[in-house]
Amino acid sequence: MSYDRTKPLTKRNLIEFLKGLDIEVKTNTKARGNQGLYQRNRIDISRGLKEEKAIEVLVHEFAHHIHYKIDNDFVKNGGSIEQLFKTKDSDEIKSELINVTNLIDKNSRLKVLLEAKEETSEKIKSMQSAIKREYPNFQRSKKFPEFESYIKNSEAKYLVKYDAIRISKGFFFKKEKILTIKNLEIDFPNMPKAFQTYIKLCSMKRKQSKLARRINKLNKYYEKPTELFARFVQGYFTNPQTISTIAPNTTKKFLELLKSGHYKELKDLFEIFKNNNL
Repeated sequence: MSYDRTKPLTKRNLIEFLKGLDIEVKTNTKARGNQGLYQRNRIDISRGLKEEKAIEVLVHEFAHHIHYKIDNDFVKNGGSIEQLFKTKDSDEIKSELINVTNLIDKNSRLKVLLEAKEETSEKIKSMQSAIKREYPNFQRSKKFPEFESYIKNSEAKYLVKYDAIRISKGFFFKKEKILTIKNLEIDFPNMPKAFQTYIKLCSMKRKQSKLARRINKLNKYYEKPTELFARFVQGYFTNPQTISTIAPNTTKKFLELLKSGHYKELKDLFEIFKNNNL
């Protein structure tokens, strides 16, 4: 492609390079709440990003563009490492790519969510032990007949399934009452402590399931081949020595394919702005 190869790496020059490839670049959007977003031949980056971060995001999204040119079904299926790296044995490359992702995106480790999951699990165990002190046969995986017998005539039964609920009473002059797990002891002061604990345990189980779903969803996102590839390109472009150290086999394969033209205009990006000896 025709481009002034003497220009330094700046956000402005990088955008000019991308536009020269007929890619529409939008810098005044929220990128749907993300730092960047790629749609067919269009890159959005969140306004307000600092120069260095904007460059990283642009490179990341450009990697998605290259992936689209290699496999335009990647949006639906997440792509494949085998196709991206022209290999039949993807396990080693995937392992290295995950290490790269964990290095350059600390959120990918899900530290806060995993800690919350562990804390919730410990609370559930503690609550279960407290209930068993009064009801030795209690098992949270089975029915709790003593509790069910007590709760069937109590409005607290709604809190077994919901953390908060609005109850309306009356036909002409409706009165509303809001019940919450937080105010359980205030709203139901005469309820046996073990039953209060059981209702809170049900709430903790809902929280545990929600955390598990969130962790599973994010793990699937971070381990999509297209995201692993984009973060590798982003990392290698900005810090090749570090990435080469933690992902030597992937880097070797990547450079071979880059030289051969497998990654299309990605080669131009590296030649123009990084001046690597490819």
